[in-house]
Parts: sequence; structure tokens; C-alpha cells
Amino acid sequence: MELVHGLHFKNIRGDIFGGLTAAVVALPLALAFGVASGAGAMAGLYGAIFVGFFAAIIGGTPSQVSGPTGPMTVVMAVIITQYGDNPALAFTVVVMGGALQVLFGSLRLGRYVTYMPFSVVSGFMSGIGVIIILLQIAPLLGHEASSKGVLYAVAMLPQTFSGPFGNAAILGILSLAIVTLTPAAINRIFPSPLIALLICTMLGVYVLPGAPVIGDIPTGFPEMIIPTIELTMLPGMISSAFILAMLGTIDSLLTSLVADNFTRSYHHSDRELVGQGIGNMVAGLFGAIPGAGATMRTVVNIRAGGSTPISGSLHSLVLLAVVLGLGPLAEQIPHAVLAGILLKVGYDIIDWVHIRRLHKAPRGGMMVTLTVLFLTVVADLVLAVGVGVIMSALISANQMSKEQIKQFSLVTTPEDYPPITVKGREILRWAAGRILVLHLAGAFSYCSAKDMVRKLGMAGVDYRVVVLDLEGATMIDTSIALALEEIIKQCQDSGRTVLLSCSGACGGGEVINTLENLGVLRHIPPERRHPIRLQALRHAKRMLEKEDGDKLIAES
Repeated sequence: MELVHGLHFKNIRGDIFGGLTAAVVALPLALAFGVASGAGAMAGLYGAIFVGFFAAIIGGTPSQVSGPTGPMTVVMAVIITQYGDNPALAFTVVVMGGALQVLFGSLRLGRYVTYMPFSVVSGFMSGIGVIIILLQIAPLLGHEASSKGVLYAVAMLPQTFSGPFGNAAILGILSLAIVTLTPAAINRIFPSPLIALLICTMLGVYVLPGAPVIGDIPTGFPEMIIPTIELTMLPGMISSAFILAMLGTIDSLLTSLVADNFTRSYHHSDRELVGQGIGNMVAGLFGAIPGAGATMRTVVNIRAGGSTPISGSLHSLVLLAVVLGLGPLAEQIPHAVLAGILLKVGYDIIDWVHIRRLHKAPRGGMMVTLTVLFLTVVADLVLAVGVGVIMSALISANQMSKEQIKQFSLVTTPEDYPPITVKGREILRWAAGRILVLHLAGAFSYCSAKDMVRKLGMAGVDYRVVVLDLEGATMIDTSIALALEEIIKQCQDSGRTVLLSCSGACGGGEVINTLENLGVLRHIPPERRHPIRLQALRHAKRMLEKEDGDKLIAES
């Protein structure tokens, strides 16, 4: 394995320009995220430095730029509120979350993140955007930011809008206007968040004084925080760490997919998780807020020419130089200016494209998105995602059941049995309904298990022999195997004989292995198992002929 994934020096000029550009974009956002989290502006900057550097040199997406993001900041703000009396516990949770990400990558779980339903991802990302907007309205207008959660911030909105409004509100609204209305041509050259930060901060210092500002910022490299664990709080800490790890994982790998689309390359998801996890562990050890792959900064980096880990790590080193040399200048930045920048970030996080099409989407997907969005805002992310995944699974199971049951046929006449040969058709015509063929074609899962058993009950009572034809089955799971066992028992309890048509090649051997391992085949003696359906039908005919002969002897 290469030491640094995707590292080469053939694009050094593009990587330098990309890293510098990404750092310019990251500076105001890192400051804003740090303040919004409650940990302070420097915690945001150092989060961008540590996560950005280690994710670049250890991760699996060469062109990705990492740092604090809106979703991670929202969760971190909750964690800091929970452990406000002991900040060491809050940053221990960050370390634990990073360790979980390393574990996810080591267990090769990265690829499963792409299985997350789009309706769930859209719902919780939109919910996080709404949270950012609701929490930033108060500081935008010059009031103190809410530290009691979203619902409290909503309850205080009438008071927030009732004023009084001072210079802070003017600066905040101007900041929002700049990041919203700056033409794309200018934005590509000079990022609008940095324009807002510079112009509004200077106005706050020389023209519109009195707005609440960031205040004292410590200079120099941060001191290491010794991880602390209190046993009484451990369950809550683990839960919070899991939220951070899951959100950081989803956020990063979705950004990796975006980077792949731009660069026409393929990221290494498990390695990316290890890099992100190590970055977040280091961030937690130095009192910085956690981060993830940042979509906007990654796209800016790629468009500016960055394509290797050099650009992502350079972006972090540039921010480090800014922190060590220009930290005191950030003390005059008004909170309202950062709130204006974050309001635009929250707006951009909301999945407006999908929301505008919700009324045209299938009802199930629409309900999932709206439910996840609502729960994200009023409850918490884990509950929202958990409910959304369960809802999506149930909706998918219902749809799959309808499709799978179409491939489950109860056949007594040759016209309903396409795979049968000419000789097989003759046998079914001769049997005149006394042979029932249960034909499975394709893959079957738990979704259709109960429907299969229910459908058998509608097959009538005239058949004497049942042929279980699994030649066309490519996959069955435990639920289907046990459903087949129930069908076999029902048939045998009613005095009918069950024959099996399934070779060792069915489904690449998986079908027969599943039946064997779960003990289903013990209900069918070896002499009643056949590799092809014609042999099973001939066996059924012989049994009926013997039964007819025995009946004639009894009648005579």
C-alpha cells in the first residue's frame, strides 16, 4: 500500500494554487463554525488545520479538503452544551468519535455508507441546514446566540425580531447580502465569505462600532487536552461519539463521491475513514472541533487545480501560518458577520433541488424525507436517521415483495409453466391438476416469505404431489428457506408428497447450501430430490400411477 494515497509531484503548480485557494475559502468558515460550536473561533481554525492535514496525507481521496462542516458543528454545539462544566469530556468525545471512524475504516465498512437511502440523506442534511439558520438568526441581529438548543431559539424568535436593532444587525445583514449576492465571476476569484469578513469587520471597527466581537484569542500552538472519562457519563459519551463518527463518515464519503465526479477517479473509502478518524482524534486532543470532507472547499480546490494530497495538506499549513501570525486580528470580527456567513451555509446545505420535487416523488420517499427533516430539527440526528432508514427499509421491502411474488408461480397446467420441456408438458396434461409445481425464479428475500405461504393456501385441494422447482432461483435468504420449510410441512401434514428440483448449481450453489445448512432438506428424503425438473415430474407421475393402481385394486 502506498504511504500517501494518490501522491505525486506532476501537478505541483495546480496543487499549490488549489491549496492556497481552499485556505482562503476555509478561513472565514472555520472561524464561523468555531464560534457557532461554542468552542471558540480558534477551535474552528485548529479543527481545519488538524483534520485537513491528517485526512489529506492519510485519507483515501487525494483531492479532498477537510475541516469543520455545518453538520459536524451542529452536533459539536450540542456536545459542548452537554459537557459545558467539563470541556475535557467534550473533546474526549471528539477523540472517541475519531477512534470509531478509524474502526469503521479498519473493518472495511466504508462501502456500506453509499447504501444510505437518498431520501434519508436529503432529509437530515436539510434538517441540519434549518438548524444552522434558526440558531444564527439571533446573533445576526445582534443578540446572544442560543445555547439551549433549536426549540428554545424558535421560542425566542418573537423577542429576537422585536429589537432593538443596532449596528450589529446592519453588519450581519450586510454580511448575508455579500455572501448571497456576490456575482459568480467574482466569487471564483475572491470567495464571498472572505469579502464579507474583511469588509464588514473593517466597517465594524471604523464606521459601525459596538457590535459584539469574538474577543480575546490565544496565540501560539494549543495545549494538549488529556482525555477524561467519567463512568457515570460514559454511555452518553459513547452515544455522542457514535453520532459524530456516523455523521463524519457520511459527510466525508459523500464529499468523496463528489470529488470522484469532478476528477473522474475513485476514492478509497476505508482509507478515507481512517484518515478522517485520525484527524478528528488529533483535533480532540488539542481542543479543536471535529471535521469531515468539506464539499465546497473540495470543489474549490479541484477547480483551482488541486488533485493530490499536497493541496489539502498545504491548505492546513497556510491556515496554521495565519493562526500563528495573524490571530489577534481576528479578535475584532463581529459575531453578526460570522452569523451572516453561516446563514448562507445553512441555506446551501438544505437540499432545495429535492425539496422542490417532493410533491412529484413517490409518497413513501416523500414521507421519509419530511420525517427525517422534522426529527433532525426537533429531536436528534441518530433518531432521525434511524427512523428514516427503518421507514425506507419497510417501503423497499413492500416494493420488493410485490416484485418477488410475481416470480413465485403455482402451476398445475403446462400453459402457466414456460420453462418446462415438451415431455414435462405431457406429464402435467396427463396429471390433470394433481401435480402442483411451486416455481421460483430469481432472487428471493424475507420480503416475500409470508406472501409465499399465503399464496399456497389459495392453490386449491386437488393436487396430490408438490414439485418444489428451485432451478431458476438465484438466491434465497433465511426467511425464504424457513418459509419453504413451512410450505413443505403444510403439504406433508395434509398427506401430500413433496419433491425437490434443485441441483448443486442453483444460484451458484448458494440455494442448496442455504437449505442444507438450515436443516430444511431433512424434510425431503434424498430419493425425492432431483437435479432437474423433468426428473422430478417423472417421479411425480410414477407416484400418481402407483396411487391410481392401488385405488383400482382396492375398488376391485
